Amino acid sequence: MTDNTTFDTNVITLNRFMLEETRKHKGTGEFNQLISNLCTAIKAISSAVRKAGIAHLYGIAGTVNVTGDQVKKLDVLSNDLVVNMLKSSFSTCILVSEEEKEAIIVDPDQQGRYIVCFDPLDGSSNIDCLISIGTIFAIYQKTSTDEPSEKDALQSGRNIVAAGYALYGSATMIVLSSGSGVNGFMLDPAIGEFILVNKDIKIKQKGNIYSINEGYAKYFDPAITEYLHKKKFPKCSSSPYGARYVGSMVADVHRTLMYGGIFMYPANEKNPKGKLRLLYECNPLAYIMEQAGGMATTGTKPVLDIVPCTIHQRIPIVLGSPSDVQEYIDIVKKHQAK
Repeated sequence: MTDNTTFDTNVITLNRFMLEETRKHKGTGEFNQLISNLCTAIKAISSAVRKAGIAHLYGIAGTVNVTGDQVKKLDVLSNDLVVNMLKSSFSTCILVSEEEKEAIIVDPDQQGRYIVCFDPLDGSSNIDCLISIGTIFAIYQKTSTDEPSEKDALQSGRNIVAAGYALYGSATMIVLSSGSGVNGFMLDPAIGEFILVNKDIKIKQKGNIYSINEGYAKYFDPAITEYLHKKKFPKCSSSPYGARYVGSMVADVHRTLMYGGIFMYPANEKNPKGKLRLLYECNPLAYIMEQAGGMATTGTKPVLDIVPCTIHQRIPIVLGSPSDVQEYIDIVKKHQAK
């Protein structure tokens, strides 16, 4: 019996990909070390997520984080893993985490030139029911010559050096951009490496899926209500959009990126300034979306143009296929003109 199994002996790992990118752009090894350590943290989180029940990591840790969400045991573990791995990379000076009230200033003897803003475990309210969750991050360079401080992290998304997310779903995947398009890397558990599987990801110009928590429909402003009505009851002969909403931002945005359509978490009567955090949720995913040819807006301005006032600032966000997002922006402008 002949074994027809073939193996790719020249796979592109994330480490190899970053080395090639660094050589192409004449960069330094400091950024590669940062990404490498971040990947190690993501692998460890992935392992913890897979065996959470066995290791008794499900459930609430008994505290509430700075943004008012209940902290799960996996949240605490994930935060510690990312913080410790980033500090030990000797490439960071400031860390901003959803789980920390204030920015973490790295000890002088471990400092580098990069600032990392991250949500260590996005969608953690879904941990106990096994829905996909993830890690989101954005990397900036320190621009001032002063001693590192929290204000150094208050940069617009236009200054992002690299951003991405890890998704812990049916497999573990990192989606990453360092300014030259978006690429997806799947974790091969057999060799413990992230392998390039989706090169130069581009979002569809127009999709057929909308993603929003319609449980808040009574609080929506008129522009959202009109937009959703158009998706459900199109005047032309086209089919209505399908509705998909997981409640884990990284999972909803990843589906939007891969299939096209629109993800919406707008402001409403209960959250007039929006609910999702700019620095470590909205900016990284807006950056990925724009790099993939999509759009990300608050409804009135591009997300990446916002200069944050605080590290935990919240904003409304709508992102996805450019035609779908532009249609929403046009409806917002129409209502503002009334």
